[in-house]
Amino acid sequence: MSIWEGVSEFVAVTETESFTAAGKSLGISTAQVSRQITALEQRLATKLFYRTTRRVSLTEEGHVYYQHCRQVLDGLEAAERAITNLQENPRGKIKLTAPVTYGEENIIPLINNFLLKYPDLDINTHLTNLNVDLIDEGYDLAIRIGKLNDSSMMARKLTSRVQHVCASPDYIANYGIAHTLSELGQHNCLLGTHDYWQFDEEGKSKNIRVSGNVRCNSGYGLVDAALKGIGLIQLPDYYVQSHLDNGQLMRMLERYQGPEEGIWALYPNNRHLSPKIRLLVDYLAENLAPMGKE
Repeated sequence: MSIWEGVSEFVAVTETESFTAAGKSLGISTAQVSRQITALEQRLATKLFYRTTRRVSLTEEGHVYYQHCRQVLDGLEAAERAITNLQENPRGKIKLTAPVTYGEENIIPLINNFLLKYPDLDINTHLTNLNVDLIDEGYDLAIRIGKLNDSSMMARKLTSRVQHVCASPDYIANYGIAHTLSELGQHNCLLGTHDYWQFDEEGKSKNIRVSGNVRCNSGYGLVDAALKGIGLIQLPDYYVQSHLDNGQLMRMLERYQGPEEGIWALYPNNRHLSPKIRLLVDYLAENLAPMGKE
């Protein structure tokens, strides 16, 4: 028998002075209350109540036991109130990491909004494109993009992104549109950190090697070059969506666009999410709508 079994029933009977009333207050039958009290008395090897047809009263031992049980239950109720208060008014430290550009554009503004709602929090955000070790470096949370390789972590999908091939209207006026993947060789493809672009052809992932006269490890640098008509770019929606919306850039090769990539909240699987972390993850998931989708 668990040390907790019968305690709630014992306290309820003590405070209502009735097995029937105790059962009603707990939402269980009178018989179940009686069984739990009997089992508790057997475990303690002592009589806790005097029972008559008219009333139930505590024995001397019952009085002693009740004082201790009431303190324990009061402590549990206080603990539940504390957890509820943390959920409604979270406080303490959160340490998280996110990719540099996506973090600057999307995560940091939301974290600042989150802090306006919960000013008692202390949030340390480290932006890096390296996959840091969450446990060794003491992170509560990481934002990761694309395929997840670390099975030792728990993950929740927050939103998704897609890659777009696009160019400025001036470039297209001068050099035309690429209609097929084979035509990319006829265009000035502005490169980031890779020599290839990723596509989907008839349901199969395909990497196409491309070349051009610009290589830059800054997405914004590539966007600037594309806006100035220098060449084609392939970049995620959060770099180009606003320019696509206002007509400064135009999509091409849309039928070869690859599948959406997940954007994830990652945390160690040996930890339960604390209320403050869960609140933050929920907030990010609610506010990170896919680009171009309202």
